[in-house]
Amino acid sequence: MELSFLKTLYQHPGPYVSVYADLTRTTEDASKAAELRWRALRAELEAQHAPKDTLRAVERTLDEEMAERRSEGLVVFAADGEVLHTGRLPGPPRTAHACVAPLPHVVPYLADRGDRFPHLTAIVDRRGGTIDCVNADGRREHIEVEGDEDYPIHKTKAGDWNQSRFQRSSENVWKANAKKVAHKIDRVAERCGAEAVLIAGDTRARTAVLDEISEPVLERTVEVDKNTGAGDPDLRAELGRVLKLKTTERVMAVAERFDRELANGQRAVAGLPATVQAVRQGQVETLILDDDPDSPSRLWIGPDPAQVAADPAELRDEFGVADPVPERADAALVRALTATDGDLLVLPADGPNANLHVGAILRYTA
Repeated sequence: MELSFLKTLYQHPGPYVSVYADLTRTTEDASKAAELRWRALRAELEAQHAPKDTLRAVERTLDEEMAERRSEGLVVFAADGEVLHTGRLPGPPRTAHACVAPLPHVVPYLADRGDRFPHLTAIVDRRGGTIDCVNADGRREHIEVEGDEDYPIHKTKAGDWNQSRFQRSSENVWKANAKKVAHKIDRVAERCGAEAVLIAGDTRARTAVLDEISEPVLERTVEVDKNTGAGDPDLRAELGRVLKLKTTERVMAVAERFDRELANGQRAVAGLPATVQAVRQGQVETLILDDDPDSPSRLWIGPDPAQVAADPAELRDEFGVADPVPERADAALVRALTATDGDLLVLPADGPNANLHVGAILRYTA
């Protein structure tokens, strides 16, 4: 998981307010229930002495979200009287909570958010098609592709005196339109770096387009064997299945590489002390954390992301940090990782390396 989108989040001294709000609306009094849940979280923040201007900024954001009914779950990070980042969840957060801390509590959000794989969906027919591409940063691009020819689209009935000529013309038009759509899919897939491509729509048109798509794109393509359209639940379900499979593949690949590097005694470390040392030196290519919102592990931090240690005396003596502060280990490690452009992998509870709480694949050995 690439973390550059978090960089601006850490450009504030804090303290940070982190809110995971459940905005589910499944009953008649859903709006009232969501409001009451937010009030409970607000009371928690007040008890933790959240700065009043920051609390007001969070409240405005939650009020707007509830009024517009845009999500079932919202994550908000705020500091210095302003909301710094919001993230909408596909459903309610696993645990609704709010806290005030020296750093934002980002790991549960990153675990729910998951990897963002750029992907492309094309719905085709005999006249052309529509292409929707989602980039790695979530930006969407919609393209309408109109065939160069639209007559004759339908074959003539059997027995017409010119049946053979019109059937050949129809086939030629379909192929010409399919070729144009396929070439556009190739260009858009390359531009957005699509790691998964779904082709849906008219059966004959799908076949014609698939015959024209380039081999590199075809290797990443899944055909939805049904004449579905935009917004179709089956299409959304298939896209979700494909992206979940991509996530599983990545988790397994990183876990296998970690085990191999660690066994060879080369570019991998396991355990909190070794990982802290590596992330502090900018060695970490991929940080591996288990998905444990209640982790008791703590580290000491200074104002700079690289200022992280298990012992406050180490920060005072080696970095000259006058007032080290304690913080969640995962929050401290993610801040340091973001500053050095490393990747993150949050291991699911039932995934590989179940006994690994923290580790890293290294860019280089010391």
